[in-house]
Amino acid sequence: MRVAIVHYWLLGMRGGEKVLEALCRLLPDADIFTLFYDPDRVSPLIRSRRVKASFLTPLRRYYQSLLPLMPLALEHFDLRGYDLVISSESGPAKGVITGPETRHVCYCHTPMRYLWDLYPEYLHEWTRSRVKRALIAATVPRLRKWDLATAARVDDFVANSENVRGRIARIYGRDSVVVHPPVAVGTFRNEQAEDYFLMVSELVPYKRVDTAVRAFSKSGRRLRIAGDGPEFARLRKLAAKNVEFCGRVSDEELRGLYARSRAFVMPGEEDFGITAVEAIASGKAVIALGRGGVCEIVPEEGAFFYESPDEESLETAVRRFEAAEAAIPAAQLQTAAARFSEAEFDRKIREVLYKHE
Repeated sequence: MRVAIVHYWLLGMRGGEKVLEALCRLLPDADIFTLFYDPDRVSPLIRSRRVKASFLTPLRRYYQSLLPLMPLALEHFDLRGYDLVISSESGPAKGVITGPETRHVCYCHTPMRYLWDLYPEYLHEWTRSRVKRALIAATVPRLRKWDLATAARVDDFVANSENVRGRIARIYGRDSVVVHPPVAVGTFRNEQAEDYFLMVSELVPYKRVDTAVRAFSKSGRRLRIAGDGPEFARLRKLAAKNVEFCGRVSDEELRGLYARSRAFVMPGEEDFGITAVEAIASGKAVIALGRGGVCEIVPEEGAFFYESPDEESLETAVRRFEAAEAAIPAAQLQTAAARFSEAEFDRKIREVLYKHE
């Protein structure tokens, strides 16, 4: 069976690329197609595969501004001769054209939020230019029509969470099977907590890192933030001395940060929330905005959710955590993380890919 995997772009290693790695291990002979490709910014596993980038890839530095051209680039891929196409959708990917006998499975991390949840922070993440944001916003009606039409090119949708399953049904009118992203839960550990809370996040507006920075700066509690992004300079100006920016850290350093933290903080709404899985795999409670995928990840005994995305609500949730901190059952949280393991992903995605055999 000839297999092609279409991943939106390969310009870094985030949650979507971890799913791609799992698919590469499961389907070692699969070809990879992508809109933009920078081999220096992806893992050795992905680099070792046959990667075919679109004609837009020389312009990858400006990829945020090229959304209107992405449908054309996707439809230029020649996928004739493949028996199975798996599109990895967060940016556009499912819009590829396949042969009539080809089965197309879309693993949907989320329908494109900058088309369907066009909050200003999402456009700001893509580009800081007001002119470019206005041009992208002007193309949204046409791109929405294209996005809806390409849903019909998919034979089977797979959602990364119940949260995204609901969005697929609402936007595309299609049902989907939930297969949670793979997390190497067995590599995380629990250690004696030190006096700090932890955030792990890209520093972009919709993650609401500034809410946590302000709340912890006011309270004086120590907060460590692992991650980098375009908001770094602005957030540093907001932060008091008790808020530490760790930048990008190695996988082993990250596991240590999780292991020794008091609790994990997630002030933004996530489609799924791999970092929340990593936190409970480390036996740590999660203090989070109670929306999105995190609600289906964290068991009740480790969940300290709040409803309003403001500093006061976050502070109240932190205080609730502190009142219960001594009774947090670390071992139970680690056990709960097992349902998001790599083995579970492999088992469930195999059931989807091979259900017709």
